[in-house]
Amino acid sequence: MATHSAIFKRELLRTLLKQVSRLFYTTLAVVPANVRDQVSLGYLFARAADTIADTELIDRPRRLDLLAQLKAQFVSDRIAWAQVQAIQTAVGPVQQNPSERVLLERLEDCFRLLQDFSPDDRSRIQRLMTTLTQGMEMDLAVFSGTTAAELTGLKTMEDLDSYTYFVAGCVGEFWTDLMCAHRKALGHWKVREMSEAAVRFGKGLQLTNIVKDIAHDLQNGRCYVPVPMLAEAGLTPQDLLDQRNHARFQPVLRKLVRRAVEHLDQGWLYTMSLPRGELRLRLSCMWPILSAGESLKLVMHSPDLLNPAVHVKIPRSKVYQIMVLTTFTGACGYVGTAYWGHLRKQIV
Repeated sequence: MATHSAIFKRELLRTLLKQVSRLFYTTLAVVPANVRDQVSLGYLFARAADTIADTELIDRPRRLDLLAQLKAQFVSDRIAWAQVQAIQTAVGPVQQNPSERVLLERLEDCFRLLQDFSPDDRSRIQRLMTTLTQGMEMDLAVFSGTTAAELTGLKTMEDLDSYTYFVAGCVGEFWTDLMCAHRKALGHWKVREMSEAAVRFGKGLQLTNIVKDIAHDLQNGRCYVPVPMLAEAGLTPQDLLDQRNHARFQPVLRKLVRRAVEHLDQGWLYTMSLPRGELRLRLSCMWPILSAGESLKLVMHSPDLLNPAVHVKIPRSKVYQIMVLTTFTGACGYVGTAYWGHLRKQIV
């Protein structure tokens, strides 16, 4: 039976998560109970790091320093509480988003919750955060500007692959390691092999975000499409600021989307490898893949992808449709695979 202290801390975690992201809090309900707290805390730490990286009222060198201080707390079990408090003091008060301000104000509580986890679970979250923060540091180091006039593109395809691993692929590793450790039905899984598939799963989701948010990122000085890839089509990052270049960009877009779909195919195979009895895990994997597929379909059929005033986003009703269909069919592989296959034909 859980102690009063454990129950109190669990409620604190859930309350904080609900304040930070009601949507994530709602979808988290599908995650099995014995891994829910670990996933929740990992998410909160990731949001905190992302908030530090994105707080433009703090100059770039200072943000890099604060990220380094945050990452240092995950190198061992020894927390430098003065550094954690310094991060809270520097970043919390300047947040205009109330949920992000609350999260930074409670960062110290998050680290105290981390200390209550088992050594193995602490280690998993520590590995996750030391990797995720590398992606945020890469963002700040590569993209030195914040406006379209200071636009910079990634230099190589390898840079894109590294970036998608740092900010999303590593989450697949964390998820797989955590589930295999706590879900008896996955005892037969080959962790290394499935982790590789999970990495591609995460990369596919991140590539989806990149292509659907391309116009917004360009206005903020960030072009995640590698310069050599654009050069093959006779384009530069600056050319993407002109919406009239949409047709010329299409061959590049198709390559990126095809790569995203191939990664998500691995994610689907990963999902279908989960035992039928692990209904919650199946659903928690099906939902993001099918939602990403719907987003990619919109991307490929949008004539205004390079228009920053247009937001490529699937309606919430479509998300609910996916959730209802997969839930009421018991995460059936036949139904889900038919849905994914139909989507693929509309995308690539």
